Amino acid sequence: MVRPYPWGTRTAIAELQGRPVPAPGPEAELWMGAHPSAPSAVHRSPTPPVTLDAVITADPERELGPECAARFGGRLPFLLKVLSAEHALSIQVHPSRAQAQAGFAAENARGLAPGDPARNYVDDWPKPELLYALTPFEVAAGLRTPDDAAALLRALAVGELGSLADGLTGRRAGLRAALASVLEWPEPGLLAASVVASCQRLADAGGRYADACAAAVRVAADHPGDVGVVALLLMRHVVLRPGQAVFMPAGGLHAYLRGTGIELLANSDNVVRSGLTGKHIDVPELLKLVDPSVAVPVLAPRILPDGIAWFDTPAPEFRLYALNLTGPVLALPGTGPRILLCLDGACTLRPAPASPVSASPVSGSTIDLTRGDSCFIPFADGLVHATGHARLVLATPGPPPALWPHAPRAPSSPSPSPASPPPRGALS
Repeated sequence: MVRPYPWGTRTAIAELQGRPVPAPGPEAELWMGAHPSAPSAVHRSPTPPVTLDAVITADPERELGPECAARFGGRLPFLLKVLSAEHALSIQVHPSRAQAQAGFAAENARGLAPGDPARNYVDDWPKPELLYALTPFEVAAGLRTPDDAAALLRALAVGELGSLADGLTGRRAGLRAALASVLEWPEPGLLAASVVASCQRLADAGGRYADACAAAVRVAADHPGDVGVVALLLMRHVVLRPGQAVFMPAGGLHAYLRGTGIELLANSDNVVRSGLTGKHIDVPELLKLVDPSVAVPVLAPRILPDGIAWFDTPAPEFRLYALNLTGPVLALPGTGPRILLCLDGACTLRPAPASPVSASPVSGSTIDLTRGDSCFIPFADGLVHATGHARLVLATPGPPPALWPHAPRAPSSPSPSPASPPPRGALS
């Protein structure tokens, strides 16, 4: 499902799917999952396509597995996306599970309809997320240290910000107060104009803050007069290299600025915004959720044998693998549920030979994937083998709490599978 948000590019998703470029309009995200607002369609021959959420609801233990179904209430715990940004996304934060449950209940009690644009909480789930860069990807990720934020504000030499800089030095608690002051500024347009002019000066001069200031100038061109441009400068400016990732935990303030990547997140759409958007903004709620002490780490993949890499995060809802398939048989990590996306090349998936302890052999069905194709692999398929030459990303649930901390191993033998498992299903 392609989401045509206005900040998207007209090239990356269309190129991935082999469609004409440029696309007729912006294409910001390609969703693969079972979120009720945009579930993928599952094609399982010979039956007609069915949405993935309906498939899971019909038999959660078969599709998710007993442990995953019990742990996540019969819901696929993750959502996989291709995200391609030509313009900046909103400055935003995501809630913890407890905050999401409380916020969702409170908005229901206020009588907000499920589709009301004034909602912050569309469900009661948290939304930690991982962004894996396919191109250089520019982000504002987490708040700066107090001293760094104060130094940048002083370098801007905008008189109105002097008192904010003084209140920040050496005081992490001052970060929330500084952010609140900026977002609640009485004349935001005037402040934004002064800061953008100073950012242009610092960007032209080069130096420590030149890249962050150049980003602010560029974002301001898309959002003139938006005080979110000033808030952006309180955040760490990072350009991810292809292959790096950034993890956004609950409470971590962030904004994606430009680039194309893979986003893997908990199966939620809870976003609280404070600027750089035409959508609903709720500054008091965002300030309540922001945690200045939360680290928003840049991650390098951990490497396993056989061309498998993975990203280690504390999120129980998901884990991301990057696979480099070079011909020999590769056993895909995990035993389901999984979503696999082909980024380049082509591959064939087939069930592994039945384990000697299996009650019955797995089905003999296969599925071929080429660039831009994706498929859902249910728990009932057990161990799946891939052959071919392809670059793939694979989403799985995170390990159960009993296995934390847990480093996966490359699978080497089939796992027992239930009798008569359904075939893997291509997604659209």
